[in-house]
Amino acid sequence: MNNIQSVCIYCASSTQIDKAYFQAAHELGVLLAQKGIRLINGAGSIGLMREVSDATLEAGGEVIGVIPEFMVEQGWHHTGLSKLHITQSMHERKQLMAELSEGVIALPGGCGTMEELLEIITWKQLGLYPHPIVILNTNGFFNPLLGMLEQAIEQHFMRKEHKAIWQVADTPEKAIELLYQTPLWDKKVRKFAAL
Repeated sequence: MNNIQSVCIYCASSTQIDKAYFQAAHELGVLLAQKGIRLINGAGSIGLMREVSDATLEAGGEVIGVIPEFMVEQGWHHTGLSKLHITQSMHERKQLMAELSEGVIALPGGCGTMEELLEIITWKQLGLYPHPIVILNTNGFFNPLLGMLEQAIEQHFMRKEHKAIWQVADTPEKAIELLYQTPLWDKKVRKFAAL
């Protein structure tokens, strides 16, 4: 079983989405606090980012936000987090979020969320991030993306072994379970990073 002390959460900042996504984010935040898992996220003050942060904090958990300076200047940051790291760039933000975590859970989101998810999948494929990556597939949101990844494997853009890079959960409870149960990725996978 993995020793998970911190998990990085990627998710939407939109406020216009279905309540089911907010409910899943809230449940996840409560579970993280109950398990004593520190939440690392992008420090957003709205949408699912705020929901998961507030739920974690209200349940007695810790939330560390990482946000670039230009977003702070716009007032887009959550001001009630346990700790806030301000970076110079988006690239530095993503790097620090990964460095602070022993796992990733991706909730539904737009381009930013999907870009973060695909980047961390790529890092793991290259042996740069050995920790569990869990896709919380609320309401089947990620089905098209998962289908695209399957197609990439079927058409030999990726190896079949790469399917083990990510895990898929339908509920927040299952997402937490998978953090603990997914074996760490061996850096020796670099030998089959290329086809």
